[in-house]
Amino acid sequence: MDRVTLRGLKALGHHGVFEHEREDGQVFVVDLVLGLDTAPAAAGDDLTRTVHYGVVAEEVTAVVSGEPVDLIETLAQRIADTCLAHDVVQEVEVTVHKPDAPITVPFDDVTVTITRRRP
Repeated sequence: MDRVTLRGLKALGHHGVFEHEREDGQVFVVDLVLGLDTAPAAAGDDLTRTVHYGVVAEEVTAVVSGEPVDLIETLAQRIADTCLAHDVVQEVEVTVHKPDAPITVPFDDVTVTITRRRP
């Protein structure tokens, strides 16, 4: 399976279990690895036979900035569902970064990574 990768998509979201996270919001960062067969698109140099990563980027950032959820696990699942709505995408790996998570000790990042496949 071929891969189309998007790294570092950023959007302001209001996700989290604490009231201040919901009120103030914070930047979330998303990495995607889309699994699909790019051969048909490459053979005909045809965008309609692959995934339009610009559209996917817009859709994913809209999910992040959309309806709040408590858990980044839930956010990752919503993002995966959005990616799999594209017929050519057979699987997706989603990593959601929460670099400003409310943790009381020094840290670099918090991430959740999920992989979902078309049934």
